[in-house]
Amino acid sequence: MRRYFLIIAGLFFVAVGGVGVVVPGLPTTIFILLAAGCFAKSCPALHRWLLENRLFGPMIYHWEKNRAIPRRARKMALLMIGTVGVFSIYLIEGFYLKVFVAVMLIIPVVILLRLKTVDEALPRVRKTLPGSPPNSD
Repeated sequence: MRRYFLIIAGLFFVAVGGVGVVVPGLPTTIFILLAAGCFAKSCPALHRWLLENRLFGPMIYHWEKNRAIPRRARKMALLMIGTVGVFSIYLIEGFYLKVFVAVMLIIPVVILLRLKTVDEALPRVRKTLPGSPPNSD
């Protein structure tokens, strides 16, 4: 029962993270990392599927191996927070609401700045057919 709950939760987190890729202000990274955690404990095939994903794989790999995020991901997140934040504050009427939004934007910025980053590139992993010898690149 627990296994099925984790699979359903992981699929939900992948869906929300996928929406976050195109919707500004909705985080992607945290939901994909939650999905990877759910899949790691419940379904190795789905965990491997996420790790092999071109977009999400490096982020998950670095988090699981080093508890760090790629430097490029942090730069992009800070850029998006800054862009959406400045635009939101510009559009909002009312001084106190602007201050509230600005304070709420500081929280994820501080969290991102405290995370370790990595520069290393991932080794290229080619998928092999079942029964064939593994790659030795």
